[in-house]
Amino acid sequence: MTHAATKSASPRFDEVDALRGFAMLWMTVFHFCFDLNQSGYIKQDFYHDALWTWQRTLIVSLFLICAGIGQAIALQQGQTWGRFWRRWAQVLACALLVSAGSWWMYPQSFIYFGVLHGIAVILIVVRLTGHWGRWLWLLGSLAIAAKFVGAYFLQALAPESLAALFNAPLLNWLGLITRLPITEDYVPVLPWLGLMWWGAALGAWLMGDGQRYLGRPLAPQLRPLALIGRWSLSYYMLHQPVMIGALMALAWWLGR
Repeated sequence: MTHAATKSASPRFDEVDALRGFAMLWMTVFHFCFDLNQSGYIKQDFYHDALWTWQRTLIVSLFLICAGIGQAIALQQGQTWGRFWRRWAQVLACALLVSAGSWWMYPQSFIYFGVLHGIAVILIVVRLTGHWGRWLWLLGSLAIAAKFVGAYFLQALAPESLAALFNAPLLNWLGLITRLPITEDYVPVLPWLGLMWWGAALGAWLMGDGQRYLGRPLAPQLRPLALIGRWSLSYYMLHQPVMIGALMALAWWLGR
């Protein structure tokens, strides 16, 4: 860990921040391509083409694994509930801002349960269970399996009225759906809770038997990633307005 970190009662680990920063950078490239598509500069199907749908899945997976690692580290470092709730409130406030902003831009498909909404709910579950250590690997696997088993049951065996209930916005945040909702971002509790549980299990291992992998100096070229990862929530909230604003300015300059 860095010299500055050693002065802190709750040191940060540059490797974890850099991994989170890599996820943010990948997300930025993805969103920039999406914005180019929305502005008419390229033509891609972001909703069905596997090139884009799989990228989105991998990016969200990496986000949630990093969030789980961070929560496990915070628990090992004795993070108080007060500090947890302060950070959680920031995530929730940003989630509500995303909903408001997306409603302004996409009123027919605004984001009502996207990645920040999902993280806000899942963080509470992981905070309550994060001390279960290696059992979180099993819990994560069960959460992912529950998504697909539950969806199959609702699709093939359950009455249509029950499937319709879980497909409605009131309950589709759980993830037990048979059809995707019309929204620009959708990160329900299942299966994504499983990914954060896996991240928490990995974080617990890193803080125990795997401690030798933490605290190593980063290569100079990776330090910008660690900086982005350290300010991930602020970066997340600012990157899209900046890119969309830049594309709007370009369109004005080109007279489009």
